Amino acid sequence: MRIWALIPAAGCGTRFGGDLPKQYLDLAGKTIIEHSIEKITMVSGVLGIVVVLAPGDKLFERLCSGSSSYAKIMYAIGGRDRASSVYNGLQSLSKLAQEDDWVLVHDAVRPCVRMSDITSLINTVGDDSVGGFLGCPVTDTLKQVGRDDRVVATVDRSALWSAFTPQLFRYGRLRSAMELGNTAMFTDESSAIEALGYQPKCVKGSSDNLKITRKRDLTLAKEILIAQRKEAESAAD
Repeated sequence: MRIWALIPAAGCGTRFGGDLPKQYLDLAGKTIIEHSIEKITMVSGVLGIVVVLAPGDKLFERLCSGSSSYAKIMYAIGGRDRASSVYNGLQSLSKLAQEDDWVLVHDAVRPCVRMSDITSLINTVGDDSVGGFLGCPVTDTLKQVGRDDRVVATVDRSALWSAFTPQLFRYGRLRSAMELGNTAMFTDESSAIEALGYQPKCVKGSSDNLKITRKRDLTLAKEILIAQRKEAESAAD
């Protein structure tokens, strides 16, 4: 199974605030993006990793300067939105990736993904004709809200999932999906594949896999990483 990894990291984190893009903030002694890249470099069979950076980003270059662990990393320049950045990353692989190769796309700001979940995704989707993503069934009660913030309906959540990353799709199909649609419509890779008429596979993962969006998420992410580390140490004993 030939796999390429792609990490979109061109966002500026407007909801987060502060001087640094959130992917470069410290989390338990490393930047957020370092944690995310570390997880992806541990995935067996990954041929190379494309990190998609904002134009003029010098922070990542300093981060990985002289680090041999980043030998597989390539760079691409991001676009106007997340989907455009992913497309640019796919284009950077055009001379390396085969149409039937797999692309594992993972958010730079999801540092707590479990390796067991990534393995489960690859094992489940590797024999699937479409591809899929990690996610988790919705547990909150959901309300459809209309004018003046009045509830229109309570939504049946029994078939609803939150979509996480990584997401895993064939290189050629994902690139074609990004080319055919309006990228502003695509909030993740699955939505682009869905626009072609396919039905991606949902693979259940841990709710640990949070996306760091606001400052309070940093505290929770740190607690999760500490708990995961203790789990690993206990399992090794």
